[in-house]
Amino acid sequence: MKRGLLLIDRGSREKEVKEELEVICKKIKEKGNYEFSNYCFLEVIPPFIEEGINQSLTHDIDELTIVPYFLYPGKKIKAAVNESIGFQEKTDVKLRITKPMSMHKTMIELVNNRITSALSENSVNLPKNSVDVLVIGHGSKDPNARRSMEYVIDGIKPTYRNVSFCFLEIEEPNIKQGIMKCKNDNPEVLVVVFYFLHEGAHVKRDIYEDLNPALEEANLQKVLITKHIGIDDKMIDLIIERTKEVEVAN
Repeated sequence: MKRGLLLIDRGSREKEVKEELEVICKKIKEKGNYEFSNYCFLEVIPPFIEEGINQSLTHDIDELTIVPYFLYPGKKIKAAVNESIGFQEKTDVKLRITKPMSMHKTMIELVNNRITSALSENSVNLPKNSVDVLVIGHGSKDPNARRSMEYVIDGIKPTYRNVSFCFLEIEEPNIKQGIMKCKNDNPEVLVVVFYFLHEGAHVKRDIYEDLNPALEEANLQKVLITKHIGIDDKMIDLIIERTKEVEVAN
């Protein structure tokens, strides 16, 4: 049985996003024993979904596993899945579509790892139950997206002194509100987690437009900022686990 894999990412013009996806696809191909592993985008820039699937179907494969590479369920994932499903009637290749990366213990582990790395890199030796954490996500109108964020927050809460979350856009609490809540808790160290898959425009610029003035106003004692999710072997394993769920089930 010859299998291919296609990641559907949201899309970004930042070169770092493509660079990360290329490395991720290479690792998935090797670890998952796929004939090929590639990516396409839902929006912003090509290759879009139609081009990604059509290109995948030029390969000599029996099955194509499509992975909506998103942290949250929501309208964008539904759009990606619906568009992908429409291709099944046009091909004899079996199309399988996985769950997104949400509501999985790996995401809790990844956030914990980002916090641990930030503390270590900045030589902070406090016990974790003395550390405060603020997780910044994108924001969505879909209530399932918020539940996905709360799943991660609930997973790390037992480890730290205080854990809260806020959003870059669309919903509240916004970044300023999130920082001011942390200020009221009077943290000795606050670790700000960038809960984003890629080093796109949001991570490189947009967050800082709200975060920097909020931090200046709050005048907190010590603030550390983590790296985004990016390329991580745990994420590679999660993607492959998602593929196995549908490949075995069907």
